[in-house]
Amino acid sequence: MGARGRGFSRLPRETQTAIVELGQGACDDAYGPEEQAMGWYYYLEEKPGVPFLATCIAEKAVLPLRQGEKVEDVAMAPERECEHEMFVAVRCEGRKLAVPLVQLKPGAKADKDTRQALADWHYWLAQGYKLS
Repeated sequence: MGARGRGFSRLPRETQTAIVELGQGACDDAYGPEEQAMGWYYYLEEKPGVPFLATCIAEKAVLPLRQGEKVEDVAMAPERECEHEMFVAVRCEGRKLAVPLVQLKPGAKADKDTRQALADWHYWLAQGYKLS
């Protein structure tokens, strides 16, 4: 399902434009899965003002974060870790680990670009897209 999936026409015009531009900027010109992943990687890497506080919004059985837990995002994980899913390095209980970006929501003090970048990633995934 594309960015113009269910409910697209009900979104405010400004939001529709942003979604179309997001797709064009992050991955529409990608020739394959690797380029699509790297398009997203560099888009997300240049946006967030790190470090920022984030909250875990979804638990995963294979990761130690619990829903509602607060962590400090310190950077994007290395490129090689983000070929199939976007990961960020966080500080959690005194250690640094990589967690899927889909698990996190920026805290209230995160800057506008950080909130927008994470919202873009979450929206893209919610539209049914995924990295191969």
